[in-house]
Amino acid sequence: MSLNRSEKEAVIVEVTSLAAKAQTLVIAEYRGITVADMTKLRADARSKGVSLSVLKNTLARRAVAGSAFEVVADQMTGPLIYGFSEDAVAAAKVVADFAKTNDKLVIRGGAFGGKALDVDGVKQLANIPSKEVLLAQVCGLLMSPMSRTAVVLGALAAQKSEGSAEVAAETAEA
Repeated sequence: MSLNRSEKEAVIVEVTSLAAKAQTLVIAEYRGITVADMTKLRADARSKGVSLSVLKNTLARRAVAGSAFEVVADQMTGPLIYGFSEDAVAAAKVVADFAKTNDKLVIRGGAFGGKALDVDGVKQLANIPSKEVLLAQVCGLLMSPMSRTAVVLGALAAQKSEGSAEVAAETAEA
């Protein structure tokens, strides 16, 4: 069904606002995917903060014009699904994980930080741990020296208390 001019302008405004907030755009071809699989993909994406949209390519090109995602405008051909995410790796992770289990979803490319990504670039981005995991790893690294020091000090305190108990027992016998 064809959109009228005001509906097209509304789509462009909506996608432009998504692009303004997003760090990553992933483009994938969805030809042949069943409605049930597409619904599953959309639900997974929504739960991870990724906005998936099936758009007319001309409208998508107009929406990303002047943004950091303009570098992939030449790849916008064919039946595509567009995944925008504020998290740097979420869109790539959602699309790449779904593509592993469904061979009909073909990753075409993407953009991150104003640079175009090819298929391998999207897959590499998908393999990066999420922000929460990276923060947990940094916290673990920062806490590691402190926890080791606490263990050593605890062992020393236990050793001294055992030694003083033995000395007290020897003086009591004498």
